[in-house]
Amino acid sequence: MARPSWDQYFIELARSVASRSTCDRGRSGCVIVKNKRILCTGYVGSPPGMPHCDEAGHKLRQVTDDNGNVSQHCVRTVHAEQNAMIQAARFGISLEGATLYCKMEPCRSCAMSIVGAGIKRVVCEKKYHASEDTREIFATCGVELVVLNNDVEKYPDM
Repeated sequence: MARPSWDQYFIELARSVASRSTCDRGRSGCVIVKNKRILCTGYVGSPPGMPHCDEAGHKLRQVTDDNGNVSQHCVRTVHAEQNAMIQAARFGISLEGATLYCKMEPCRSCAMSIVGAGIKRVVCEKKYHASEDTREIFATCGVELVVLNNDVEKYPDM
């Protein structure tokens, strides 16, 4: 068996972190690394003290994109990327110059937070269906985006 690259290694760790997710629609994990050392992790889950999807069910909202396509999004939980950055903030860990590993390209909101946190590289396993804004934000702000395969992440109601 071939030894994995650093990107493959940290993506595999993000998959493991995702196993803690509490929303089965988007079981996703995130690992933030600097100099090949893990700074923090996060997974999809509700804020502390609030009910989780696995306990209370999904809290779905309809979202309409620019082309008029309607999709369902669960708003009960916080994204894995957000949770990882929140953990860093809680414990005083600087993310300046770090690399973020995650399941799919971050959403627009997470992308803006990633830029604001000073993260300089994002490695994703898959593409995200609504990542056009993310790609533009990263390109404008000098964040390197690496997508390991061209598959688009699919949700049950897509």
